[in-house]
Amino acid sequence: MKRTENSYEIIDVSDITNVRFYTSIDQGSYIPPHWHRAVEIIYMQEGSLDITVESRSFTIHPGDCTLINANVLHSTKCTNPNKAIVLQIPLDFMEKYIPNVQQLLFILDHTSTDPVRSTKTAMLCTVLEQMQIIDEIRPDGFIMRFNSLIFELLFQLYHNFSVKVFQSDLSQKKKDLDRLNVVLKYIADHYQRPISLAEISEIAYLQTGYFCRFFKKRMGVTFLEYQNEYRLSFIYRDLISTTDPVHVILERHGFTNYKLFRQMFQEHFGDTPTQIRRNYQKSEVSTSAM
Repeated sequence: MKRTENSYEIIDVSDITNVRFYTSIDQGSYIPPHWHRAVEIIYMQEGSLDITVESRSFTIHPGDCTLINANVLHSTKCTNPNKAIVLQIPLDFMEKYIPNVQQLLFILDHTSTDPVRSTKTAMLCTVLEQMQIIDEIRPDGFIMRFNSLIFELLFQLYHNFSVKVFQSDLSQKKKDLDRLNVVLKYIADHYQRPISLAEISEIAYLQTGYFCRFFKKRMGVTFLEYQNEYRLSFIYRDLISTTDPVHVILERHGFTNYKLFRQMFQEHFGDTPTQIRRNYQKSEVSTSAM
């Protein structure tokens, strides 16, 4: 999916549809944990995508449709080219039409074998496909048709996939995300140099020990691990999009421990940087020859 510079992503919506809708063609990417104030739906059409939502990791394949709720930490990894429909619906827009939407969770389980749930998911995927066709062809009056499909999809989400949650849980989560937003933005702005625990704890207005526990609990990784994962996302992008030597790319993005880098890279992508680059170049040649 699209690369973002900040861990809190501001959704760039259309002025005439109030949502963000696009067909994603991803040649390869790694996006570390982030969130946005929008419900995100991903419908895989070609290839696959590895997704981690909070502590749960899974892979979606062609025909799979998954939903990530607003303000939920998630990351994605694409190691082979894929194609997907992506729809992001801001909460501000949903609030106008769905009562108490901030107290709702939307649950869309692509692994469900329940025939009723599968039918409802298929109906939602059909709407997404119709939106894609309208968006690509853009006939006269396409905005009316596109917006009608948006409201059809909202209706389905509300009636077929929503469950109510407790407000107290949401309030605490919002406070934590607000604090994390400041921390992750600081990392995004300064990741190319070492950031000490004392420095980042001061940014969060927390004592060092409490900050470490807070960050690990909310992000699922330590502060140092997240720093390196954030750097790794840029390194992977440069690895497949440039011919720069690996050591130059590492220096550019502040990764000074080469041994640790190789270990992390192998864990995330299952191969060495050189082999990943070679495989990507081969796939590019094969695609261009078709």
